[in-house]
Amino acid sequence: MKKSIIAAFMAGVLCLSLFTGCAQNGSESQSEKNTKPTITIGYVTWAEGIAMTNLAQAILEDKMGYEVKQVQADVAPLFTSLSNGSTDLFLDCWLPVTLKDIWSKYSSEVTDYGVDFENAKIGLVVPSYVDIDSIEQLNSVKDQFDGNIVGIDSGAGIMQTTGNALSEYGLDYKLMPGSGPTMTAALKKAISQKKPIIVTGWQPHWMFAKWDLKFLDDPKGVYGEAEAIHKIARKGFDKDTPEAAEFIKNFKMSTEQLGDLMGAIEDSSDPLKAARTWMNDNEDVVKTWLPANS
Repeated sequence: MKKSIIAAFMAGVLCLSLFTGCAQNGSESQSEKNTKPTITIGYVTWAEGIAMTNLAQAILEDKMGYEVKQVQADVAPLFTSLSNGSTDLFLDCWLPVTLKDIWSKYSSEVTDYGVDFENAKIGLVVPSYVDIDSIEQLNSVKDQFDGNIVGIDSGAGIMQTTGNALSEYGLDYKLMPGSGPTMTAALKKAISQKKPIIVTGWQPHWMFAKWDLKFLDDPKGVYGEAEAIHKIARKGFDKDTPEAAEFIKNFKMSTEQLGDLMGAIEDSSDPLKAARTWMNDNEDVVKTWLPANS
């Protein structure tokens, strides 16, 4: 009888030991899943950058198991944080014209992961009902626009280039700084009243799908030809997170894809949720960006 009790007791101890071991192994496995570092993506309040940043976050979190933090900043401090390692990625670097000054300063301190969008364009944009077609005509219709050009954040490359355009064309206009959202709000208000307005504009942007707009001709070529948007990473990102780096290197969107994504985000109150919906609706595209082992 005593032997039976001892045997039962030992069996219970053995089972408890095995159960405890299984639980420990399970928690170790879970902790292994949580060892991936948090990835910080910096962005400026430009529509295409907001769209690509949210899509990248959705993919990195849902498909690859990373945690992602977004940080909004102006371009100059964003590049400073990339150079010192505080920020991991920036997906919206316009080259060779728009951000040429800041790129010349920081290019040796960061890593270019290639192009995520081709055939980008910047310039002065007006509604199609405005009866001029060239920057050279602006001084003759200054009163129509109250002598103002509606701009975005003062550190943006397009603002610096527009300053150059004012000088090159001898324009008697004031460039009004603001942000991407305040620029589109001003454009929306003017169009609703069918009033003349000039804004610093760019493609890709959802506003071209929403309203009938046109770029003013730039015969002096101040705004340059078509540009490309590049993906910039801090030094060492590929060594610290090789799978995430491979995904970012593969990440590239067509005009149709980015336009569709930007439109979905503009129509949503939750950019990340809209990006997740786009991701799930475009699985075949997303798979081409993921590392082979994901």
